[in-house]
Parts: sequence; C-alpha cells; structure tokens
Amino acid sequence: MIREDKPKGAVIIEGHVQGLSNARSLGEAGIPVIVVDKGNCLARYSRYCRAFYYCPDYETDEFAKFLAELGIKLGLDGWLLLPSNDHAVHTISRNRDDLSRIFKVFTPGLNILDKIYDKKALLQIAENLDIPIPLTQYYPGGGCRMSANMRFPVITKGRFGLSFYKVMKAKAMLAQSEDELMSQLSLITTKYDPEKTFTQELIPLTGHNHTVSFTAFCLGGEIKGHWVGQKLREHPLTFGTATLAESIDNTICFDLSVRLLRELNYTGICEIEYLLDPRDGQYRLIEINARTWLWVGLAKACGINFALMAYRYVNGMNVMFPENYEPGIKWINYLTDTLYSLKAILSGKLSPGRYFSSMRGKRIKAVFSWHDPLPSVALFFLSFYIARKRG
Repeated sequence: MIREDKPKGAVIIEGHVQGLSNARSLGEAGIPVIVVDKGNCLARYSRYCRAFYYCPDYETDEFAKFLAELGIKLGLDGWLLLPSNDHAVHTISRNRDDLSRIFKVFTPGLNILDKIYDKKALLQIAENLDIPIPLTQYYPGGGCRMSANMRFPVITKGRFGLSFYKVMKAKAMLAQSEDELMSQLSLITTKYDPEKTFTQELIPLTGHNHTVSFTAFCLGGEIKGHWVGQKLREHPLTFGTATLAESIDNTICFDLSVRLLRELNYTGICEIEYLLDPRDGQYRLIEINARTWLWVGLAKACGINFALMAYRYVNGMNVMFPENYEPGIKWINYLTDTLYSLKAILSGKLSPGRYFSSMRGKRIKAVFSWHDPLPSVALFFLSFYIARKRG
C-alpha cells in the first residue's frame, strides 16, 4: 500500500527505453514511480522504480480494469498515468471516465485520437490545411486498382498502424513495381481488410534527408513547449526506430505543427514526424504519435523534460516551459546502433568514414547511466527477449 503522506506519483506504462527515460525524469525529481508492462522490461530495474507489475494486453479493456484495480489496491488516487504505447493510449482514452476517478489522465480524448490513429483521417486534415503529405492512394470498397499518378517505389501501410503490424508483421511493405504492389495487395487481402490500408509514394532518401520529429506539450491546441530532433540511423534500415538521433532546430516543421495541433485542439504530449522531399524541398507529414517516443531522453538532455511537465501540470503546480533547448546533442542506443551499423556497412549502405564522423560531438546514451546502472545490465540479458517480443 502506498502511504497517504507520500507525494503523488506516476504509473509508467510500458517500460522499454522511453519508459525508462520517463521513470528517470520523474524519479530524479523525487516523484514516486510504478512501472507496469506486459512483459519483462528495462524500467523495472531502475533505482527509481518503486514497484513493478505485469499487466494484460494494452489494447484490451482488461488492461483498463487492471489499472483501476491496481489504483484502488495501492491507493494511487491522483497519480499520473504516463503511457508509451499507442494501444495503451487508446485504451486509456476509451476508458477515460472510469480511470479519471482514480488517476490523473493526460492523454487526448477519442475525438482527437480517432483523427490521429486513423492515418486517412489525419492525412485528409493535413491536406485541408495545405500541409504537404506524400502522394497517397486509398482503397475504398476494398478495390486494389493502382492510380496512374503514383510513381514507384511505393509503400503500403495500415490506416491503423499497430493493428496492421500485428497481422502483417511489418510496419510497411515496399514495392518497386506495379506487379510487386499487386502481389502485396493480394496477400494483404487474405489477412487484412485492404480498405484499412493505403499506399504512398516513397520519398527518396538521399542520406541527408532524415525523419524529423517535432515534439510538443500542448494545451487546447496551443504549443507550450517543444523540441525537435532527427533520426540519423534506424533499424530496420528503412521504416525503423532510431538507433542514433540528434537535436536540431527546424522552424518549417514548427510552423506546420502549429497549424495542425491547433486544428486538432490537441492537449497532451505528442511527436509529429516529417520527412523532407528532395524533389521539391517540402517537408511532408508522415504521422503523429500521441505519447512520448523512443528517444524522449534526448529532449530531456537538451532541457525539455516532457514527463516532468506533464506531472507538474496535472497536479496544478507551476510548469516551466523553456523557450530554447540545446541543438547538436546526439542520442545513441549502442547495442542496436552497433549491430545495425555493421549490417549497413557490410551491405554497402553506410561507409565506415560516415559512421565514424556521425559519432563526433556530444552524445548521451539511450540506456546506460552511472547513477542508474542496472537497466543497462538488464538490456544485455533481455536483448533477445525484447527483439522476439517486438517481432
């Protein structure tokens, strides 16, 4: 039982790298932290984790019931729920009324989430705001006819990304020709509803245009604090998650995001991804994540502590929203970056010289900390388990 005289804390939901970072961000400020996850995770080994609990699948209402029962059992009245998983965000939002009777909930309502996690709805909102998007084709009625305007290569994704990944075991499917695309769509039809997919032109990667993440703390559609970074390397080599990233300034993505978040009337923390199209010099919207993201620890290292902002805001405390942050700092997950960089070098997609030049400058580590070393030990032993869990 959590004692009444202790300060209210936070429940970190999903304890992978971003959950660990959030646990440290709050724990270092003296805020109690509990971690829940479907399986073993890094954050449970942090010195800042007061307790760890296994939970049901995030996408089920059983997960919301579990949270409510845990809150009552432990006396977590007024604790912040801080999810790092899209399914968990949706389930919390879906059960917002019940969970808000116990916890502080700082995730968007379904009226906003449904416009974000349905990629078709999001892309149509962006088009209405004159925010550039990749050339996109949808499949109404399940028809799989190819648009004459589409240029190859193209990628096919799910309108609801995690559901698509769960069934197809891929975040996206790359096609170099119309025959390959038709074959992929035929395969999708046997396992998934093609109307819940869409195909986009692949924005050419030159080696200099990286995925840009604009991240923000918003209230009623107004950006109170923001930070921008870019992926320098990722795994898998395409459509992957960051292994090396860097903080940057980007006023263009800021201006685009101001319009988009205001239109959505967004409240909460989010990450908006853009990619520069070298053919016309426009940043094109890729997606929004209504939560913290894998390398949120880099924002904290640059002076933007999103987890602490959320905690202080929901508890009616004074919140500092820095106007500036430090660009040029890099974040690296040495375990995955070394492995996938070696793979890229051996396949000719990355030169040794470029690899070593990318390692210059100030860097922070994704997992290791001298003040909190056990999670990095756990990462070594859990790496195969985590890879298997994530498909």
